[in-house]
Amino acid sequence: MYRYPHRKNFSSTNLNFDSGTEICYLGSDITVSASSLKVAVYGLSTEGYKIASHISNKGIPVSIIDDSSGMAITLKPDIAKTYSSVTSFIQDETLLDFEPFDVAINNASFIFFTPRIRKSWPDAKNHIGSKFQDVIKHVNKDSSIINTVPAGFGVNNENMTLIEHRTGLSVGKNIFYNYMPTSSISSTVFDGIIGTRSEVNPSLESMLSELHPDKTLKVVDIESAEYFYCIRILRHYGLMSPIFEICKFADYSFQSQIMESQAFDDLYLDDLVSGLFDLNTILSSLTGISPLTLLLKGNIATVENYIKYLTEQIKIILKKYELKASKTKAIISWTFDPNEMRGDRLEIISRLESRLKDYVGDVERHDSMFDFYSSEKKIIVVSCSKTDFERINKNNPNSEIIIVKATPLLGQLNMQI
Repeated sequence: MYRYPHRKNFSSTNLNFDSGTEICYLGSDITVSASSLKVAVYGLSTEGYKIASHISNKGIPVSIIDDSSGMAITLKPDIAKTYSSVTSFIQDETLLDFEPFDVAINNASFIFFTPRIRKSWPDAKNHIGSKFQDVIKHVNKDSSIINTVPAGFGVNNENMTLIEHRTGLSVGKNIFYNYMPTSSISSTVFDGIIGTRSEVNPSLESMLSELHPDKTLKVVDIESAEYFYCIRILRHYGLMSPIFEICKFADYSFQSQIMESQAFDDLYLDDLVSGLFDLNTILSSLTGISPLTLLLKGNIATVENYIKYLTEQIKIILKKYELKASKTKAIISWTFDPNEMRGDRLEIISRLESRLKDYVGDVERHDSMFDFYSSEKKIIVVSCSKTDFERINKNNPNSEIIIVKATPLLGQLNMQI
């Protein structure tokens, strides 16, 4: 297998791979065909599958590794087109071709690190580190590792040091490392940023072309990539956290006078949780007390404070309408992707369920489509995303159901009795 060594002064702006296409780099005698490259994607996550499908559709051989079983699955273009999501792909997994994951990594020119993370902080850090070590002990010389897990300050330097220690190779010379953080606060697969210690391989840029909506990939050094992504996460929470915190004190007068209530109404618990993993990974990379650590801790606390506030409001509703806990059912309506890389939503829904059980004995989780007539008990539905609320509000045949919107301005204004 040919591995393209990193060289400077190459432009890959107009490179596109098609099956069987040969790419000839100007100023060199190197010819690379799409079929001569091989890619491994470590992690059967939604983000990993999107990247793998995108590359496979360019005619490049891709193996996607189920990090729970340790097996690699060959993802051919016809398979990628058949299965539009990782969920449908997993359902028919037994019908696909397998190979040991170490063989897939050993043969790959490019290895994307996209694991499913199901640990809470601080255990998540060791969990990610363990999976990363599983990858690097099987990489070969001249291969490129692309880390897509959002990282705090200096984490990528730690990863590169570990690579050199475990492989005996030198990052930027005979093994290559890139940082391409996946996005948690938008619908894009990643943030359009890639950090590197050397020139980005033109083959890599070509594989990633059109993966980002605006078809741009900003190439920066590793540290700048960390800074850019961290700034974006904190900017996102800087606009949102104050709204959730202040609206807890709002009364009817405030709600009737507010000029931007629609904007507030579009923010849900789902939005608040979307970057929680990212906040924690940034915080875990810092030591001591500083304005930055306090800012991060404050945003993380906003999530916990809101869950407490939400459940207290449920208690007030029960008391107001004289609903007995034994004759009431609480339904958490929260539709989200169970295969996404981050596991924050799963963690928060478990925490919310536990808190609700302090006030309501019967608590269930559902997506927005469920049978409204399945219970003789009084039903309180906690709608945790805009999509869930809109579907429930549209399909609700029972006017006696209490619907609570998990927004900053939740309350009687946001309920139907």
